[in-house]
Amino acid sequence: MKLFVGLGNPGAEYARHRHNVGFMALDRIASAHGFGAWRKRFQGETAEGTIGGERVVLLKPMTYMNESGRAVGEAARFLKIPLEDIYVFHDEIDLAPAKLKVKSGGGNAGHNGLRSITAHMGNDYTRVRIGVGHPGSKDAVAHYVLHDFAKAEYGWLDPMLDAMADASAFLAKGDSSRFLSHVALKTRDEDEPDAEAAPKPAAKPKPAPRNPHPAGERQGKRASALAENLKKWLAGRDGKE
Repeated sequence: MKLFVGLGNPGAEYARHRHNVGFMALDRIASAHGFGAWRKRFQGETAEGTIGGERVVLLKPMTYMNESGRAVGEAARFLKIPLEDIYVFHDEIDLAPAKLKVKSGGGNAGHNGLRSITAHMGNDYTRVRIGVGHPGSKDAVAHYVLHDFAKAEYGWLDPMLDAMADASAFLAKGDSSRFLSHVALKTRDEDEPDAEAAPKPAAKPKPAPRNPHPAGERQGKRASALAENLKKWLAGRDGKE
């Protein structure tokens, strides 16, 4: 059994925040794989189902971000799930938007949700890091992550969440590399237009040649010159007579 944890804050006012992309990922996974209804459990909301033949429990802590570890610790202890089978989906400001990485252990990079889980559980769980970009200034980070995704960002966010849900069977089997490669392939396919569907550019008309019949043109000039000389000669004869 695997435990997939999505980090975020409860409440409709937070639902579209960058900090809630972990919740968004779990919602997309639950929908894609026909999980049962969410229910209140372990100081959070859980849904259960099967992905790629593996039993998976989804958990969204309802403790607010800074206390996420309480819910994760309770669920892991009750379900007897070891740290290596826990995958935490979270926003990552140190990754560019639409970038995705998976790593086991390591630092928390100032993320309060990860810090709380580490304090309650230890550090050897797996992070699914979803890039949301950096605002450019450390002082602006809190406002940035606690703010809605811009409408334009859904151009990459929705395809990525769909690809993650589609590839989650690899994650359920513990194959992080294939999970990442599948997401990369799916999102790349979304970016590339269909070559057959794309309209072909109209052929440019060929410019007309400047001298389509140079020989005929020379003959015409000669005939005109002869006619002009003939007129002058006749006019000269009339004057003499």
